[in-house]
Amino acid sequence: MTIDWLNFTPLTSLAGGLLLGIAASLLFIYSGRILGITGILEGLLPPKLGDTAWRFTFVLGLVVSPLVGQWLLPGDALHPPQIDASWPVLIVAGLLVGVGTRWGAGCTSGHGICGLSRLSLRSLIATLSFMATGFLTVFVIRHVI
Repeated sequence: MTIDWLNFTPLTSLAGGLLLGIAASLLFIYSGRILGITGILEGLLPPKLGDTAWRFTFVLGLVVSPLVGQWLLPGDALHPPQIDASWPVLIVAGLLVGVGTRWGAGCTSGHGICGLSRLSLRSLIATLSFMATGFLTVFVIRHVI
């Protein structure tokens, strides 16, 4: 995937960031919970009585939001990402991300958005690790292999 700098959309990106920040803040204010996607999904497996409705609604919102965005925004505002990888590579990558989130005690949304906003040193170290690993992986795959 490459960044199309000629069609960079800072306003759309800003709006998405604001919505994510508002969602994280509201979830924390009203329930005391951290907006960590992995933790929210993990709470659905196995379901716990009385704790699944909000989790299911949140995950449903993750799935439905892009569809609503495509419907509300003009045709050229949303460009679907182009993924240049096969299904086996994507499956292995997903499993590695899952292992990493368990090992790192959280995901990029939990540490990178909520943890950093709470000035958590642990989240800062985790986020720096996520980013460094991502940069290194892309460099190795694109320039070494």
